[in-house]
Amino acid sequence: QVQLVESGGGLVQAGGSLRLSCATPVSIFSFNRMGWYRQAPGNQRELLADITNGGSTIYADSVKGRFTISRDAGKNTVYLQMNSLKPEDTAVYYCNADRSIYRYWGQGTQVTVSS
Repeated sequence: QVQLVESGGGLVQAGGSLRLSCATPVSIFSFNRMGWYRQAPGNQRELLADITNGGSTIYADSVKGRFTISRDAGKNTVYLQMNSLKPEDTAVYYCNADRSIYRYWGQGTQVTVSS
């Protein structure tokens, strides 16, 4: 079992920024891809941003231009920089990673955006 540990969530005012981190004890290049999801109460978990082993990225339309996924291989960490936050961004944010047929999830970190 691979451990993914998110951090960086919290309470922020609308228009503010947060940076989430997803740390793993293994090389991030051991995964085919890594990504960030979120789930708000009553909603399905949705993909926000994804980065492949080769560095290709994709973003959900709802966060494109506001959120940026990046990585630091030396720290075995993937980040999600979130700018121009809106109250509708309030959710639990999860990191995940795929390796072969296996998918791993972090425990989630709460992000709350006040209006």
